[in-house]
Amino acid sequence: MLDHEYTTKKVFRENFFKDWRKEMTRQERLVITDLEKCDFRELHAFHKDKVEARKALSKEEKQDQKDANQKIVDKYGYCLLDSHRERIGNFKLEPPGLFRGRGEHPKQGMLKKRIQPEDVIINCSKEATPPAPPAGHHWKEVRHDNTVTWLASWTENVQGSIKYIMLNANSKLKGEKDWEKYEVARKLKSCVDSIRDGYLRDLKSKQMVARQRAVALYFIDKLALRAGNEKEEGETADTVGCCSLRVEHITLHDELDGSECVVEFDFLGKDSIRYYNKVPVIKKVFKNIKLFMESKDPGDELFDRLNTALLNKHLSSLMPDLTAKVFRTYNASITLQQQLRQLTNKSDNVAEKLLSYNRANRAVAILCNHQRAPPKTFEQSMANLHSKIVARKEQLALAKTELKLAKKEMKTKDGPDSKLMVDRKAAAVKRCEDQLLKMELQATDREENKQIALGTSKLNYLDPRISVAWCKNMDVPIEKIYNKTQREKFAWAIDMTEADFEF
Repeated sequence: MLDHEYTTKKVFRENFFKDWRKEMTRQERLVITDLEKCDFRELHAFHKDKVEARKALSKEEKQDQKDANQKIVDKYGYCLLDSHRERIGNFKLEPPGLFRGRGEHPKQGMLKKRIQPEDVIINCSKEATPPAPPAGHHWKEVRHDNTVTWLASWTENVQGSIKYIMLNANSKLKGEKDWEKYEVARKLKSCVDSIRDGYLRDLKSKQMVARQRAVALYFIDKLALRAGNEKEEGETADTVGCCSLRVEHITLHDELDGSECVVEFDFLGKDSIRYYNKVPVIKKVFKNIKLFMESKDPGDELFDRLNTALLNKHLSSLMPDLTAKVFRTYNASITLQQQLRQLTNKSDNVAEKLLSYNRANRAVAILCNHQRAPPKTFEQSMANLHSKIVARKEQLALAKTELKLAKKEMKTKDGPDSKLMVDRKAAAVKRCEDQLLKMELQATDREENKQIALGTSKLNYLDPRISVAWCKNMDVPIEKIYNKTQREKFAWAIDMTEADFEF
């Protein structure tokens, strides 16, 4: 870990040293007083040697290791749910380590302690025999709660959050939950216009809470902002959502870049990902935001009469089970469906269709602010790909020259052999052209996606039935969109979806 950027951060180093000293003996604390004087290179080298040793294992040794791991999965990786054997998602506890968090987290570097059996709550049915704890230990509690889906839980020591062992993503229960989630989002389609009319009317309400709720809903609907949750001071990084926006996160422009009534957002959202956007809004929204900001300091809340609970309570009165997150799921899924219709041509080849799919997915990821840092190997992998493209172009030029010569020879030596040679050379040219096009599309796709995380929206916000129906309509193998694990997760959608599915 020495070569990781985290180890250079002041907060990380201070938190680590503070927690490390708590674990030292009195004598060690007298000797080790300054982290700057500590040399971890020997430990780092030991760790790297172990990693290299694992990589250097023979094929037989790797197979033995794989077999041993499979035995552990067979023993601990399954449970019985309603008499059906179901795979458990994460049956291995996280080992001790250093907390990193996302972004500039104030607790980065703190020690994540080893979880003991005495920390763990087991959840199973009354008639079941609970798993035996390790010798000399006992579980914190064994309970029988059939209203929740977790099998075991514990409280981690850094943030005090509860962690769970759950069923695997492809389990029957998870599939049902996914289906229900997207069905609720589909129901929103039938009443979204009346909800929009309602919050636009509330922009002129005499009650300030109704106006603030209306503006917040406008942002959540149009910009797919997260609702945001209240947090204790200093407990987590300074991240906010729509309801917890502060005055300092908003800048108003009467006119900007040729547009009127522009709202400029700049704040840290979930996982400390920066949200920066300049958005023209309707005049009523613009005037209300001005009103909300009057006589407030930069650190004051923009929506001081509103919180997530009040917002979701109002939404549930408009439609059963409606929350701010449902809006996000609805807007993400409907955007994907619209983008796929606009961008895809049935006459395109599979590579071109996949580029269109990723562009549609990217439109959703941008809407939901799903960003990532460019991969460390990005520049090198792009350089390798461009080298392959150059080589393929040279190969294509050579193939075209050979085809030209073969055609010339066929004119002087007419016969079946000459024609066969021309056909072969023509096929070689076509093959090179197809491979070159595929590589160029791949390069375009990689470049466009280097700072966009497509996976988050694909797995959590996009109704998989839209993608399955698109694959069937466009004759694209489902394997090109979802990998094996994802196909298992969305097996319910793959099995039930017809080509005419409409979100």
